[in-house]
Amino acid sequence: MIKLVFVIIGTLIGAGFASGQEMYLFFFSYGIRGLIGIFISSILMGIVIYKSLIFIHKYNVKTYKDFLEIFLKNPEERNYLNIKNIINITINIFILVTFFIMIAGFGAYFEQQFGISSIFGSILLSFLCFVVFLTNVKGVIKASSILVPVLIIFITIIGIINLKNIDILNLNHYLKETNDYKFILSSIVYCSYNSILLIPVLITLRNYVKSKKQVALISLTTTGIVILLSIIIFSLLIKVDVDITKLEMPIVYVVSKMLKIFNILYGFIILGSIFTTAISLGTSLLQNISKNKKSYTQVALIMCITSCVISRIGFSNLINYLYPIFGYLGIIQILALVLKD
Repeated sequence: MIKLVFVIIGTLIGAGFASGQEMYLFFFSYGIRGLIGIFISSILMGIVIYKSLIFIHKYNVKTYKDFLEIFLKNPEERNYLNIKNIINITINIFILVTFFIMIAGFGAYFEQQFGISSIFGSILLSFLCFVVFLTNVKGVIKASSILVPVLIIFITIIGIINLKNIDILNLNHYLKETNDYKFILSSIVYCSYNSILLIPVLITLRNYVKSKKQVALISLTTTGIVILLSIIIFSLLIKVDVDITKLEMPIVYVVSKMLKIFNILYGFIILGSIFTTAISLGTSLLQNISKNKKSYTQVALIMCITSCVISRIGFSNLINYLYPIFGYLGIIQILALVLKD
């Protein structure tokens, strides 16, 4: 069961989460109410995981296409096909956008930490991805299963060390006051765009799910870990002593000020997370849209070259503008899933 949890956590914890950009945008920017938002989003994510796995197990869903065919039943076939095609296209676009964000994140790390132009880091990762796409390496999944627990342990250790410098009972002293209730919508949007990528991954785990009890344990464990890691990242953002909007990777900045060895280790972890996420997303997209081996190679080449161009928009800009858009688009899907019998 724990391996399934790691796979799910690995999907949720990408460059945006580990860098602190997502946490700042969706939670920290709302002050202390962002902590409430973390619980709202995490619990909703747990419900989505539970309902999805039950649905997938009940109907023996094998592909996302099967998921849509069962989930979006419509008596009028023409409308049904249009809806299914629109969602398929939306999912593919979002996967591509997230791939672009991973490429941009790789470049952003090198620029912030070493002063090297982000384009060089982006070109390096896109080249590595293209090579892996051609060789079709299967070790990526194994690498992810090793990386995720290491990332969880390391973030937890950093969080424990950070606790001694923060008065938890007086968080208002550190955070800005806000009466804005938009944090609730922000929490839902955060869950929404994550679920877009999460559901296809859950489908791949169908053969490992045996009972409702197991599904419940997976959902509860995942929810607990996400809440823990989110609160730790949230608390680390308090330590940023410069204009946080100017940082592409605020958590990397905080860790670099703690201990040098932590900075080096976290660098390897975050770059590894970005790499494995980019490979899994890219492979998923290529399998979805490629008709044969030749088109697979051509699309892979175009995708990698394009990613270098798009990455120039900036890692934080891509997250700030594009993630919320897809989050709003995915709200209908998660609401329908949560309310579905």
